[in-house]
Amino acid sequence: MHYPSLPALTADKTRALSKGPLCLILIEDDVAVDETIRHHGALGFGTVIVFCDPAITLPDDLPLHRVDHDVTRPEALQEIVNTVSLAARGAWIFTCYNAEFLFFPFSEDRNVREMLTFVTEERRNSIMTHVIDLYARDLTAHPDAVDLEDAWFDGAGYFATPRLDPAGAALDRQVEVFGGLRWRFEDHVPPARRRLDRISFFRAAKGVSMGPDQRFSDPEYNTYACPWHHSVTAAICSFRAAKALRRNPGSRGAVDGFHWPKSVRFTWQAQQLLDLGMMEPGQWF
Repeated sequence: MHYPSLPALTADKTRALSKGPLCLILIEDDVAVDETIRHHGALGFGTVIVFCDPAITLPDDLPLHRVDHDVTRPEALQEIVNTVSLAARGAWIFTCYNAEFLFFPFSEDRNVREMLTFVTEERRNSIMTHVIDLYARDLTAHPDAVDLEDAWFDGAGYFATPRLDPAGAALDRQVEVFGGLRWRFEDHVPPARRRLDRISFFRAAKGVSMGPDQRFSDPEYNTYACPWHHSVTAAICSFRAAKALRRNPGSRGAVDGFHWPKSVRFTWQAQQLLDLGMMEPGQWF
């Protein structure tokens, strides 16, 4: 189904938003669009909704809803999330961009609905995801830094700091995660975009909204685990940072390669990320 606007989508919510979990994909450019949609379409989401410019070409052999929307504006994600949440209260919602790929524990053998059933049983309404910056090894052959056949990421150099409230006290079970390309090339990355932590899975609820910093108004949504034990976390393997560093005039001339001694070739397997500690199953076995 093709919707000319975000309001048109929510006006038709009984058709477009009634079957969850919902996967919302924001398409910023024409890089890896087909691959991104197919990857997430195979994970078991009830509905895939793609937001993009009318000029973007989408695969016509997959069941999805298309929404014409300018996703390049800084507030686009916040606007989409909060609008869809109001119309799909109670549904689990996942968000990502093109050239990003979701992995969760055991995702080779289990679907996203199984994971969300377990998380719901644990009385969790969100899942912390860590962004893993992917990049091409050969930037001469792949000047946009995107190479799906030979993708690499940093196997070390990640760290987390406690998130502080306005008075300077640490917030309960909230951290800010840094590393990857955004850490190694931080001089070219605005401070607000250096974090790797995201709440990419959340359950739409009354009174809960996303702010401009992509944190939610309910503090519990921003936590990485429940109070009594570790919880499931996931990973989003993303070429966005690499693309931006290669495209932006201020960084393009300063970046002639991303590969370094700590680079690891990406196997496109969730088990690799589990083994490296980049996500965890919590109590889900």
